[in-house]
Amino acid sequence: MSGRVLIKELDLRNGHTSNTVADRMNAVPGFKTSAAFFSFLRANLVLLPASTLNSNASTPLLDPYSSQALPPLQPSSLATMTSNAEDEASLPPNSLDSIPTLTTAILTSEADKVAALKLVADSIAQQRQLASVAIIYHPVIIAAYIFLLAITSLFIYKTTSDILIMVTTCAGITMALLVVVQGWTSGYVQLAEEFNWKFMKNQDGEEDTIIGSRYGEQLIGALILRLERNGNGNGRKKSKGGKTGGRGIVRAWTTKQRYRGTGVGTELLEEAVRVTRERLGNSAEIGFAAEHANSKMLLPEMFNRGFREREARAARALEEVIGIMDAGSKKKR
Repeated sequence: MSGRVLIKELDLRNGHTSNTVADRMNAVPGFKTSAAFFSFLRANLVLLPASTLNSNASTPLLDPYSSQALPPLQPSSLATMTSNAEDEASLPPNSLDSIPTLTTAILTSEADKVAALKLVADSIAQQRQLASVAIIYHPVIIAAYIFLLAITSLFIYKTTSDILIMVTTCAGITMALLVVVQGWTSGYVQLAEEFNWKFMKNQDGEEDTIIGSRYGEQLIGALILRLERNGNGNGRKKSKGGKTGGRGIVRAWTTKQRYRGTGVGTELLEEAVRVTRERLGNSAEIGFAAEHANSKMLLPEMFNRGFREREARAARALEEVIGIMDAGSKKKR
């Protein structure tokens, strides 16, 4: 628009207007191209057929042309990379099928029973850690430790040059106290070594029932259940349904340390309640034995608070399982 206005003004100054392209181009100073050249070029373009105007690679085609046909689309190289192909081949059709299942049932083979006894023995040895923590963090022990370090520092520290000796002495006292604690709690390791097959046999030589939780092929939980029937010999009293009454006693209950808090222990208790009522009747009671595998406490009572709390939590867990199973059986009726 600005060029046309400029041309219009120039033509008006000369007293006439120009309508041709050649006139407009020649009206602007700096354009030296003649009108005859533009007329000749326009005539040649009109005479040439559209098929003879081959477009270069850098210009778009205005008409369809077979030689300029685009190649067919090929899949991206990223879609055929070797790593992607290997990943797709390695993935299972359903990734959930590769997750091992958790099964809880009565153990029958001798190998499984031995593995369950080893889990119980490990739980006994692990009580040493709880006992050590109970000693180290007891308020009385902490107060005595601080008092001992203070007395030692008072006698050793005289000048700033005694700082290194004081620190070394306090570190030695700390190490000596840790050795004492280690020796004090070593009895739990001995109890674990003494735990053997005799634990699961009663006075009549009858073996207890061992229930195990298996994650895939790995045994991760164990429970030892003793069934005590009412009466003895042929004089056993039978409850409704033809089953003898009695009670189930949980004598050991443990889970591998890395799987604790995942519900494996609860499933073991549920299976123990089910087995007890299946064999002794629905009226059978179930509870923890007073002398279970982890009942022995080698420390003075002032350090046994953690053990007592663990026993209380276990009793509450069993009560909750019994309550849930009773409520479920009532709904089924």
